[in-house]
Amino acid sequence: MIEKIIYLDEIDPINLYGVNNIKIEIIKSLFPELKIISRGHEIKVAGESDKIIDFETKLEKLINYFNKYHNLSAETIVDIVGNENSLSEIGFDDTTILYATNGKAIKARTANQQKFIDNYRTNDLLFAIGPAGTGKTYLAIALAVRALKSKHVKRIILSRPAVEAGEKLGFLPGDLKEKLDPYMQALYDALNDMITAKKLEEYMNKGVIQIAPLAFMRGRTLDNAIVILDEAQNASKNQLKMFLTRMGENSKFIVTGDITQIDLPDKNQSGLLQAKDILKNIKGITFVDFNASDVVRHKLVKNIIDAYDSINSKKD
Repeated sequence: MIEKIIYLDEIDPINLYGVNNIKIEIIKSLFPELKIISRGHEIKVAGESDKIIDFETKLEKLINYFNKYHNLSAETIVDIVGNENSLSEIGFDDTTILYATNGKAIKARTANQQKFIDNYRTNDLLFAIGPAGTGKTYLAIALAVRALKSKHVKRIILSRPAVEAGEKLGFLPGDLKEKLDPYMQALYDALNDMITAKKLEEYMNKGVIQIAPLAFMRGRTLDNAIVILDEAQNASKNQLKMFLTRMGENSKFIVTGDITQIDLPDKNQSGLLQAKDILKNIKGITFVDFNASDVVRHKLVKNIIDAYDSINSKKD
């Protein structure tokens, strides 16, 4: 057994170690034969010579990756080190859905968020209904990204009704992507938190991750995929029926929406309102209701939602 000190000259240690040392702990877990002590700009490694050489090689790749892309997620660490196990299999808690590109754990932060995750495991069609800021879409995308990285599905398909454009995208300037981007930005933002820019571009170019308006779902059968419909309160009854009947083999559908924010000319035509009424007792379909207590944005958002809910309850 030998001992060696490695000096971190090409990276700020905090970028390698992560918040609360989460990244360096993952790295250590991937080299169980070595004793690794990290302190400031020094990493002391003890073990067999060939294992230390392998560690140095992998560490250099991790540092080069960060210096090139300016992020280093937990999943990227596992990919680069080449370990065959997933994060949960190497000892990290199973309450975490996955790690963001900045190393932060994405997990349930409220009881309803945990209920949402638990129901996802046991149902193929999941509705998440509640106000903005409750994490519905973000958690849905996190679950989809984890399923893709674990090879449980082959594709992620994200969709929203482009109500503001009346779905008449041909009248908007630019190519298809440019026309869609304003309506899909929230989805892009979530994906960018969870997948490195290079990998996300690769996934989208290959069609592994697809983002499309609801109108483009017609006529498709979606197999081996997780399909998320966001802002579903703005889907008409016929549109939502069309969407739900796209389910194929080995697919999961997640529908998110806020029934207090219906932008349709006739709010009674919202497919989400109808679905909540007629699908609630079908086995394999579940509904999770979020409320102001689940808001994970600025603390004022909860108070704003409560204020508007109070006005609406007086009207009733």
